[in-house]
Amino acid sequence: MQRICALCQIAALVGLYGCSDIRLDHHILVDQFGYLPDEDKVAVIRDPQFGYDKNDRFTPGDRYQVRRVDTGEPVLTAAPTPWKGGAIDALSGDRGWWFDFSAVTAPGRYFVYDVSRNARSPNFSIGPHVYRDVLKAAMRMYYYQRSATPKVLPFAGACWVDGAAYVGKHQDTEARDIADRDNNAKVRDLSGGWFDAGDTNKYVTFAAQAVHQLLTAYSTNKLAFGDDYQIPESGNGVPDLIDEVRWETNWLKKMQYADGSFALKVGELDYVPASPPSSDHSARYYVPSCSSATIAGAGMLAHAAYIYSSFPVLNGETNDLKNRSLLAWTQYQNTLPRQTACDSGIVHAGIADLSVDDQNSLAVEAAIYLFALTADPVFEKYIGGHYKEAHAYHDIGWSRYKADQGEALLFYATLPKADHTLSQTILADKLADVKAGNHIYGFNPDDDLYRAFLHEAQYHWGSNNPRANYGNTNIDAANHDLGLPDLSSYRTRALGILHYMHGVNPLGIVYLSNMYAYGATASANEIYHVWFGAKTRWSDAKTSPCGPPPGYVPGGPNAAAAKDGVPSSLSPPTGQPPQKSYKDWNGAWPDSSWAVTEPGIYYQSAYVRLLSAFVK
Repeated sequence: MQRICALCQIAALVGLYGCSDIRLDHHILVDQFGYLPDEDKVAVIRDPQFGYDKNDRFTPGDRYQVRRVDTGEPVLTAAPTPWKGGAIDALSGDRGWWFDFSAVTAPGRYFVYDVSRNARSPNFSIGPHVYRDVLKAAMRMYYYQRSATPKVLPFAGACWVDGAAYVGKHQDTEARDIADRDNNAKVRDLSGGWFDAGDTNKYVTFAAQAVHQLLTAYSTNKLAFGDDYQIPESGNGVPDLIDEVRWETNWLKKMQYADGSFALKVGELDYVPASPPSSDHSARYYVPSCSSATIAGAGMLAHAAYIYSSFPVLNGETNDLKNRSLLAWTQYQNTLPRQTACDSGIVHAGIADLSVDDQNSLAVEAAIYLFALTADPVFEKYIGGHYKEAHAYHDIGWSRYKADQGEALLFYATLPKADHTLSQTILADKLADVKAGNHIYGFNPDDDLYRAFLHEAQYHWGSNNPRANYGNTNIDAANHDLGLPDLSSYRTRALGILHYMHGVNPLGIVYLSNMYAYGATASANEIYHVWFGAKTRWSDAKTSPCGPPPGYVPGGPNAAAAKDGVPSSLSPPTGQPPQKSYKDWNGAWPDSSWAVTEPGIYYQSAYVRLLSAFVK
């Protein structure tokens, strides 16, 4: 023991980080997973001025270094520069500095060091594959969200083993029609699929963004996705993302009636703290067919069939999905007027109905994937006559909301058999959206201290969804042939958002649950989820035996938290600058933490698509 301590003293003198006493300081922020070698690398140093931490002041020294973790050797020394000449960032309530270390490109483990303060950032890596395992963790969220299958070793971590959920009497294997509860002829096997969010309900309409975005993530960067994500299907020769989406499309098939229409959702009549989900023996019901579910189902199955067609082993499934999507399309077109009041709310929790306008926009998306699948001019004619009904034409940013629809339009423009004039029109309209700017596209250093600008209005329930999609719409600007002169600005913009999600934010946390085994120094410890609720063994990654599984994306900062049910006395998240409108907690009613920390399969898909763009 004396010899070890003596070695530590010697190591400290020569600057070896492993034994030296350098204080980890939460004011010095980096991407806690790391950086790609040839991309921008900028640490943010924060000095709080407003918000719950306004008295936690910090002024950096004039000499910062990047040091190797293993030896403590400095590889770069420079001074941090004030952001906007010392201005206060209104969205965070902080002023700050940037320390640019982009010149460091050699793979390895590093930290940023404030020489005069003897303070350091979290450790991070530089290398071409720094996000690969993070992507695996984020995708495995869907495995834990699977219904009707046991979570078993070695696929589930030992902490999250559970039996199959909702396969008991009067549950999903024999769900009853909520409109005709006692009619045994209407009992249906609706088992499978993903839990939608922090509850265990399942929705056809709400699944659209998740299914489409995951498939888009795969088709735009196939090399990002392997067959080794430690799910039951791993090693079968099909990328695990495809296997995971198949879990959902297999459930969607069960939700479809013989006439092509789709049931709307499956769930319970009461809120049940199902921890773990297999412990919930409540009866389950479904909301019967609705035109919104039918057109959503048509689009998802068509897109899946198009992607699955590249795998010969899935040929039979591809043809089945194609026929089902065509049948759903016909049924939807014959359902007039459109149905907009199918969901009374008796089956909790979210109301899954969609407006006529929203159904029209989904029809454009479905027509695009049906055209890709069949080359039938009927669908091209429909696209030409209705493409401006897609949500991309009714919002700035093209794909910041209902991102799957903007992504579908751009996908159409890549199809060899697409109408050339229409394809060019769509690309020109995307370009016009980019040129309009609106602080969405490209990197502007004055927009945000944390290099990931999000408009104040977007700090709402689920803000991490549009935040990730701000990145995705920039990736689309860079990936499509729009004639833009400087594509690096859009890539930098998207990476800034990714770094924000990975710790470069006022809280200094990774907006993913329990990521310590993946290199995070501070990540979301608590999320609102019935399985991982307060006072369960899964409640807190730091203080409970297990915590939630790694990789769940929480909703994010919510500046309207008080309006969404969080007590105004709970500050944070209430009463804060928008970026600080977050609290790491999972309190049930009356805390209503679901308005801040609840995950969702659609928040997850937005993040997965963003992350996968930078994975090889």
